[in-house]
Amino acid sequence: MNNIHVDCVLDIKANLGEGPIWSTADQNLYWVDINNCQLNKFNPINGKNKTINVGKPIGCFAIKKNLNIILALTSGFFELNQYDKSIKFINNPENNILNNRFNDGTVDLKGRFYAGTMAISGSNINAEPKGSLYCLDQSGRAKKTMEGFHTINGLAFSPEGRTAYISDSAPWIRTIWAYDYDLDEGIWSNKRIFFDTKDIAGRPDGGCVDADGCYWMAGVSGWEIVRLTPKGNIDMIIKMPVEKPTKIAFGGKNLDIIYVTSIGKDITKGTEKKQPLAGGIFALKVPGVKGMQFPFFR
Repeated sequence: MNNIHVDCVLDIKANLGEGPIWSTADQNLYWVDINNCQLNKFNPINGKNKTINVGKPIGCFAIKKNLNIILALTSGFFELNQYDKSIKFINNPENNILNNRFNDGTVDLKGRFYAGTMAISGSNINAEPKGSLYCLDQSGRAKKTMEGFHTINGLAFSPEGRTAYISDSAPWIRTIWAYDYDLDEGIWSNKRIFFDTKDIAGRPDGGCVDADGCYWMAGVSGWEIVRLTPKGNIDMIIKMPVEKPTKIAFGGKNLDIIYVTSIGKDITKGTEKKQPLAGGIFALKVPGVKGMQFPFFR
């Protein structure tokens, strides 16, 4: 669909803009610039963006009802009080692995925080996959859920919380999988291919699910975002004004605004004039499409 208007609502030139979450508690869009170690809070009403530098790369995060932030840093999970800027250590499930960092994450309907790791140096076809998926619960326990990923991405849950999605963005894999999900016990089973992206332009980066149960994929390096039906068929492809969109979040009072983060670094040489807004935050609407409230960590 090329008739969808895409606005740049924050021209910030992020290095590695990622992980947007719309907070219904304060009607702000939270997002991170991973390599610049920044947690950001964007208010679309006044256009102001507030930044907290936490000193270490932030792979992903979750929000508590009191608006404290659970951060997945290179050195583990931490809780940030965004008002007094204090940070409290929770757990480091990979304290024996020095060359990994957290990447993508999401929260299930019970309030569990899932976060995946990857090699800091990025994916390498000649190296063993270093990424694992961890589940952080309210007690502070971090349990390994699965392993064997190069670049974990695409984490999301269906509206009823009974289907889980995860992807690997490595260029030779670029696949999204679906699992049956036991919401009560937090158990993943019945792995199957949901969508193989090798026949479209973008690789699967961050994902989310809308109120109709359709899965939205940020097609990194493909100048596009993609909506997939619950059966894994392409419903629509929306062209983006940047090469590397990274993740999608539904926001606004009616959860009908699609926000998209993007990468401003390492864009293809010769395309700079074509994408002067690379690293920005974008917003668009698709008639009839709404999201769901993103769960709080609890």
